[in-house]
Order: sequence, then C-alpha cells, then structure tokens
Amino acid sequence: ILVSGSDDGNGNSDTNILVAVDTVNGYVYGVSIPRDSKAVWDGKSHKINAAFGKGGMTKLAEVVSDQLGIPVDYTVSVDLTGFEALVEAIGGVNFDVPINMDYDDPIQNLSIHFKKGVQYLNGADAMRVVRFRHNNDNTGYGGQQDLGRIGTQQAFLKTVAQKLMKIENVPAMAETFLKYVKTDLTLGNLVWLANQALSMGGTDAISFATLPGDGAGWYKGKSFYTLYPEQVLEMTNSMLNPYATDITADEQNILVP
Repeated sequence: ILVSGSDDGNGNSDTNILVAVDTVNGYVYGVSIPRDSKAVWDGKSHKINAAFGKGGMTKLAEVVSDQLGIPVDYTVSVDLTGFEALVEAIGGVNFDVPINMDYDDPIQNLSIHFKKGVQYLNGADAMRVVRFRHNNDNTGYGGQQDLGRIGTQQAFLKTVAQKLMKIENVPAMAETFLKYVKTDLTLGNLVWLANQALSMGGTDAISFATLPGDGAGWYKGKSFYTLYPEQVLEMTNSMLNPYATDITADEQNILVP
C-alpha cells in the first residue's frame, strides 16, 4: 500500500511510505521513500516526488513499482487538512518531540515552536511537528534534514498506531479515514486490515525503515537522494517482496549517477 502526503504546495508528494502487511507472519513494514530519490520516467531523470505532480497516485505507484520491481496494490493520498482531521478524530496523541523546533515562515503562514520532550499534540500541532525540517538558524536535524524529518514521521505514525490499537470501534474509524483521504481501498479492506493489525498484538509488530542511499548526491546540477542498489534490493526482499522467491537486481530500476 503506497501512502503519500502532500504539503509542499507545488503539487508534488512530500511524504511517501510503502506499507507491506504480512498477515502470514504477523508483521507490518513501512518503508519511507525520500522525496528527492532519483527516478526515471519518459526517458528523463526526476525526483520521485514529482511523479505525483505528473500523474497523481497512479503515476507515482507506477514509478515506485518500476523502481523496486514489486507491485503496488493500493494507494492512499492525504493532504494537510485530512492529516489534521484524522489526528483530531483519535483525540490527538502524546508524542516525544525529538528536538527543539523553532521555525517561522510568513509566506506559508507557518509557525513551528515546540520543546524537545513528550507533549500532547492536536491535529494542527501534529501537522507542524511532522512538517518541520530545520530551525530558522538552520539548526535542528543537522545535515540530514529530510532524513531527520522522515524519522520523526515514522515515530509519529507508530505512536498513532499504538493509540488506534486501543480503539475498539474499527468500522467507525475506517469510515472517518475514508472521509479524509483519497484511496482505492474499500471500507471492507480497511476493516479487514485493521482487524489483522489488531490481531498482531501491538506496535511491536510494526517496523519502519528508509530506503538506503546518499542524500548528498548530485546529477546534472541537481541534488538527488541517490539510492544504494544492493542495499535497496536487500531491503525490498526482506520487508516488501510479496513473492515466494527473491527479487533480483535485474528486476529493479535503481539509478545511480
């Protein structure tokens, strides 16, 4: 299931996570795909998040599938309004903010001010925390702004999952989900997936990772997140591959400068 979020205002996806639900072994894997990952379509190199701007979730799923050599069965797309509403629907969360966050952008009408440590976040607060990349003085996550933000997003999603697994009214939550996102998952699909997740015994059955690569890569004058082919192949087979046999390097389309 490819889950994408948009918040950068230019029509591209800003967050992309490929989720694999392994009901046989009782595990859920989430693999983040950095938005600047180098990809190709129409014979040209692009940042993978631009696939969403090119052709929505259909195009993005096509590019991800071609790159990793595995199918994308379903897609989920959520914008800022939907994200806030979903967090509000579960009553907000208590979340361990990883660093001090102090950022103001009057152009976007965005102010992010949080102290490091556990605190309650409502929908609007949660949106600010997961959007944060750096402080106004460029401190924060250090030289790995996007990777730092990805780590915070993964931790937040796991916190949300922990709270959801305590909610018994799964059908009602599924209906709320469908109200605020664009997806080809049906209500029946969502209820089934939620029940499968509940039967796995908690958030210990949920694991997140990020496609390995180099965030300082450059190609034709543009910065890219350059994927490491061998490590991506290993992660694909260990966390995402739905087949009985391993994916081979020839079946993936990992571009390197």
